[in-house]
Amino acid sequence: MAGPLGRIIAQVVILGVSVLTRALPAAYAAAVQNAKKNGVDKASAAVSKSKISLDEALMIMNLKDSGSKVTADAVQKQYDRYFEANAVEKGGSFYLQSKVYRAKEMLDDYVKEQEEEEKQRASQ
Repeated sequence: MAGPLGRIIAQVVILGVSVLTRALPAAYAAAVQNAKKNGVDKASAAVSKSKISLDEALMIMNLKDSGSKVTADAVQKQYDRYFEANAVEKGGSFYLQSKVYRAKEMLDDYVKEQEEEEKQRASQ
């Protein structure tokens, strides 16, 4: 590899490294400048938008809120069923597992809020 092919490969590698050496600091400086200009609040707002809605969580877990009350046991039972059914090791989908997990998070929060409201009503 000491011949002309080796020289060409070495020149390409050196060229790539020199381009990255110049581009990365410039990209970092631009990112810092954008962060200062836009603020951190917009980034955290984008993260909070990633939460799914209650209706979507109920649909994912195949639960109904009307008439019957959503319980922590029902949420856990459906979570175990769907999370295991979509296990990546069994040929399932990581994306669907993520949706099931996020739905469980949302429904756990919903159940806690329901229980707190019931405690407040009972104490009044």
